[in-house]
Amino acid sequence: MSSPIAVNHIHDAFGPGKTVAVIGAGISGVCTAAHLLKQGLQVTVFERSGIAGGVWHYDGHISEDPPYPNSMPSRGDYQVSQPGEFAYATPPPEHHAVSVGDGTGGQNSRAVTDLEVHFSPPGPCYAGLKNNVPTHLMTSALGSWPEGIESFVNQRYLEEYIQTLAKDHGVDEVTSFHTRVDEVRRTADGSKWELRLIALEKGGIGPRLAEKTSYFDLVVVASGHYNMPRIPDTEGLKEWKSRYPSRITHSKQYRSPEPHRGQNVLVVGAGVSALDICRELDGVAANIYQSVRGGKFDLPASMLPKGVVRVAEVARFESRIASAGDGQVGAKGEIPGVVVLKDGRILENIHHVVLATGYITSYPFLPQLHSDDAPITAAGEDLLVTSDGNMAHNLHRDIFYINDPTLAFVGVPYYVATFSLFDFQAQAVARVFAGKARLPGREEMRKEYERRVEEKGLGRGFHSLHAPGLEVAYVQELADWVNSTGAESGEPPMLAHSKEWKKGYDELKAKATALFKSGKEKEGSGEG
Repeated sequence: MSSPIAVNHIHDAFGPGKTVAVIGAGISGVCTAAHLLKQGLQVTVFERSGIAGGVWHYDGHISEDPPYPNSMPSRGDYQVSQPGEFAYATPPPEHHAVSVGDGTGGQNSRAVTDLEVHFSPPGPCYAGLKNNVPTHLMTSALGSWPEGIESFVNQRYLEEYIQTLAKDHGVDEVTSFHTRVDEVRRTADGSKWELRLIALEKGGIGPRLAEKTSYFDLVVVASGHYNMPRIPDTEGLKEWKSRYPSRITHSKQYRSPEPHRGQNVLVVGAGVSALDICRELDGVAANIYQSVRGGKFDLPASMLPKGVVRVAEVARFESRIASAGDGQVGAKGEIPGVVVLKDGRILENIHHVVLATGYITSYPFLPQLHSDDAPITAAGEDLLVTSDGNMAHNLHRDIFYINDPTLAFVGVPYYVATFSLFDFQAQAVARVFAGKARLPGREEMRKEYERRVEEKGLGRGFHSLHAPGLEVAYVQELADWVNSTGAESGEPPMLAHSKEWKKGYDELKAKATALFKSGKEKEGSGEG
């Protein structure tokens, strides 16, 4: 990373009137921008799609396929442009003509120029998506939910909530939509952040791409978790995908159960997305199999509909025809091959495979902070993402990049009440960037980070606040630190969770823990 601000002068980088770029207009970006504006900073939000809402925005289009396997975190879910590639407003090149899903699980026969799908890949939101944390625990300090809102609601209500916050707090007015950030680097003298931007311009002669450059004092990355699908390197999967591309998809591309009516579907994964998709397919698909690895965080089989059969981890995908028959399916539309499981069982007559295998941590606009070769243990003090793509390294309190805290991240923790947790992070960032709360010195931040690594270990669990009490403790520590260093600013104290929130949180955790324990006990005894 070139020319970070000197440690002794880091606090000079913060203060009223500083310019801040916020990348992303989901809940993290909207909350961050709103709190920054309240603190008097000059804010610009860059959102590659045309609307606020992030992962809660439903788009019927389907993102393009990732590589099979997908193992390069620096690549991201879109093709980063080269400097100068779109220095002049340029009509989309031929490789931007893509086939768009026709909603039946296949590909529309006509190739259409859908530059928006290529430029801004649609997120993972499907029509039936609901929140799995009650709405009363997912509340931003910026605004309440509509009176009478139910605890669990369709995605459109969550999308509308985010968009209402953006409108009411002036975030829409400072957001540059259809603008993608392709590169974030320090200027040569280290005085500013240089953002290379690609804008999708819609004029009378059709869509064009144009490169722009903007400079900022401070940067907040709020691009979320659910961009780059993780595709496992399972034997035979690449060949199945090559031969039957529309039959092998990632959960990010799932939109509704209807295309799978009467099919035999294999869902790979044991997380929330896999559970949701299995529930949606129940009563629609003919047979549903859920393949799991047996990890400690696998959701118990007792949570599945009775019609779903849980099976072992996939060992390999075998084809039953020669390559000359690529693309040909069986008489009933099934894939001519078998799925061999690690316990020796064989699944036949599968029509579709949904890979609910999660996502890779990726910030493709920060290539200098990635290494697709370095193992997770070799991040050192500079790298943000290593070859595994399982975590974001070198962040103070999962927010500030230790080597240069003028670069911050909101939305990194998971297994949390997202809206409220990310709002607390946004408040902390806004106060630091406005000069109303002080960060520790780099050495102190480094020691605290290393202590967390020793306690939690490296990997996905490093950012998890899943265990009872962790989320409340994280927010309380954040508020205590902000208030202790910002008391002299005259700013009202940052409030942590209310008693009512904690009560609801404790009830939710107790219920979830009991359900998970009961499910695991049943599995261990062979019941369910």
